[in-house]
Amino acid sequence: MAQAKTLTERELKKVLEYLRHRKHGFRDRVMLLMTVWSGMRVGEVASLRVRDVMDSDARVKDEVHLDRTQTKGKHARTVFLPKKLRDELGRYLIAISPADRKRPVFATQRNSAFSANTLAQHFFYLYKRAGLEGASSHSGRRTFITNLANKGVSVRVLASLAGHRSISTTQAYIDVNDEMKRRAVELI
Repeated sequence: MAQAKTLTERELKKVLEYLRHRKHGFRDRVMLLMTVWSGMRVGEVASLRVRDVMDSDARVKDEVHLDRTQTKGKHARTVFLPKKLRDELGRYLIAISPADRKRPVFATQRNSAFSANTLAQHFFYLYKRAGLEGASSHSGRRTFITNLANKGVSVRVLASLAGHRSISTTQAYIDVNDEMKRRAVELI
């Protein structure tokens, strides 16, 4: 099976523009940005409860602590949320005004939590309908890791951010493109 497509800035803008016109576009936008801007897996996004992302003063947390039941490898990890993601998430939480801190952050049309599989399928079809071929639920995560690698973040830091136990796993996520190679040779 081929690796998920790493999104270019233009492709990300294209899918975000597509989402603007959908019924649950705001929810889908924030879910997508959780993967692109924090590197979360779709299963981790699906597992989020309001209490995971919002503190007792109704502010979005800087860090999301995922327990072992919320992660793929059954190892607890911390996900760091950049300010732009906290701002997006904050606007979304205001819009849904959750009274119950145990409720899912992202609910289906039937107001239940997404399963990891359902959310993966949802992302696949969002990308496809937005006109992106080869993109999948893992595209946001690959994009996150590749973008940080392009900015010079070390593989060891990337592995920690991604929740990988081995840097060789992280290295497989990094997409090398011609622009990266052009910049590299200019360092000589």
